[in-house]
Amino acid sequence: MSMQVRAISNEDAAALVQFEESHFQDLKAIEIPPAKLSNSISAFANTAAGDLYIGIDERVIDGAKTRSWRGFPDQEAANAIFQVLESLSPGTVYWDAEFLESPDLPGYVLHIVVQKTRSVLTSTAGTAYIRRGAQNLPVKGEAAMRALEYDKGIISFEDELVNAPVDWITNSATVIEFLLEQIPSAEPETWLASQLVLQNQKPTVAGALLFADEPQAMLPKRSAVKIFRFQTVEEGINREVMAFDPLTIEGPIYDLIDKAVAATKDIVESIKRIGGGGLQDVSYPHETLHEIVTNAILHRDYSIATDAQIRIYDDRVEVESPGRLPGHVTVQNVLEEQFARNPKIVRLINKFPNPPNKDVGEGLNTAFHAMRRIRLQDPEISERENSVVVFIRHTRLSSPAQIVMEYLDTHATITNQIGRDITGIRRDVQMKDVFVALRREGVLELVPGRRGNASAWRKTTRREPEPGDQLSLLPS
Repeated sequence: MSMQVRAISNEDAAALVQFEESHFQDLKAIEIPPAKLSNSISAFANTAAGDLYIGIDERVIDGAKTRSWRGFPDQEAANAIFQVLESLSPGTVYWDAEFLESPDLPGYVLHIVVQKTRSVLTSTAGTAYIRRGAQNLPVKGEAAMRALEYDKGIISFEDELVNAPVDWITNSATVIEFLLEQIPSAEPETWLASQLVLQNQKPTVAGALLFADEPQAMLPKRSAVKIFRFQTVEEGINREVMAFDPLTIEGPIYDLIDKAVAATKDIVESIKRIGGGGLQDVSYPHETLHEIVTNAILHRDYSIATDAQIRIYDDRVEVESPGRLPGHVTVQNVLEEQFARNPKIVRLINKFPNPPNKDVGEGLNTAFHAMRRIRLQDPEISERENSVVVFIRHTRLSSPAQIVMEYLDTHATITNQIGRDITGIRRDVQMKDVFVALRREGVLELVPGRRGNASAWRKTTRREPEPGDQLSLLPS
């Protein structure tokens, strides 16, 4: 089998050898049995994709790990690995590979990129693995396999039956109001059964979430939204800086989305932050909040008994949705790929008047475009062990240096704290670096007589900045 060979520099090779094994990458020696390597392949394919580098030796000398490059003598020497890759999921394109070579280093290192698969991929021994940190963990037992299938969206918890009276969805105000708008009209029980959200005289999870007046009574701790307000910009959840007890938003999904977005906007619009003209209102585009909250509620994993959370800080909103990204979706491809973990919920809520998911498949793209339109940074998507968090930061796209100079157009001085507030920079030492860089350019100077925490900066009095001065010294 002939594979692309890419030449890399000795410097890049040295850096590769020192890669930290992590949730997303693994390094192996060429002697690894292909069957054992299949454990890592299964783990990456079942979790969040990853990179395998085969041809890196690791030894422990005097308690310290040392690594070295020792690749395959030729491409054919890796054939057994390619045979395993093909045998695990015949006909499925879930991997790509290349050989790496570097001057003065022996052999070829095989670099395999394993993509996240739609289905569960098992090792050659028939065991499914998942990746947690730098470990490959076997999926043991029926419950664990079912959890993985929920996680990947192979099966959906929305089809599980709920042990609740059938009239909670057949005679609810929600379903009656909904069916009055449908053409042709139908009796609730007949229509719900035809949509497979009522089975064997039991409501399904999808039926409860969409058509019960109070789904939270049927599905406690997994069908509401919790809203927190923290009066700080610091990371983490600190109850000492909570502005009030968490709000609990309840109701059928259609109402839940609107109420959660409205409550979030009300809280956000009460926040003031320092800007170029003093205290300014904090605001985010309605489309951004709406689409991200909609996504978190419609596509969450309802098998996890945890409510969705919206955490509002002084400079950002965090929206946490229980469950990892489903199917083959990853943080890297989430804006291009589509995969509905809860297809019945997604389809049926689209039948409501003015549905929250009107542009199916375009929600997150709409959220990103809305932030760019008002020159705020893109939302950041992070996948955690059992959830997905979207960070919506109130940070401008201008460089920190430009923001500082714009602030000084209307203010005499600026402190490190004010600088961090208006630029979104977290650490005081990073903010100081911005000030020092501007001083080197001759456009900023320290205010005489102010030291320590009282230190401040002002535009230089030695000369006025010229029109050609370069102020975008640091990336935004």
